[in-house]
Amino acid sequence: MAAVDLSTHPGHLARRLQQAHTLLWNTLVSDETTSPQFALLNAVAASDDLDQRTAGELIGLDRSTTAEIVTRLCDRGLLRRVRDPRDGRRNLLRLTDRGGSLHRKTARRAARMNKVFLAPLDTAEQQVLLELMRRLVSAADDFREPG
Repeated sequence: MAAVDLSTHPGHLARRLQQAHTLLWNTLVSDETTSPQFALLNAVAASDDLDQRTAGELIGLDRSTTAEIVTRLCDRGLLRRVRDPRDGRRNLLRLTDRGGSLHRKTARRAARMNKVFLAPLDTAEQQVLLELMRRLVSAADDFREPG
């Protein structure tokens, strides 16, 4: 059987793109805070009423990965769990002062990194790429099992 041209395989290209993103993230943004950790901090920064399950759903992470990230961020003193006054069974997530400061710094660096990441494309191409990626992510969300 002849070799397959992997440049026509979206999964292969998505993996390669993720590798490039990770390299840029570690070089230009942070080698201590991962992109998923930043996504969780960002989700918490955007809402005063966010529990762990909802935060994970918002950023597309499964429950166990979300739990691991929340634990790591709490251990680092960036995040804390607070009992929901309306529902004592539920914990809300809050940024600590350190977490808020790290979020702001990381957001600035991530914005600069995104400019570098997308620099090979002109502005119109960047918008098309982002829209197509959002559509694919949205469609992929439909494949997930409820849960």
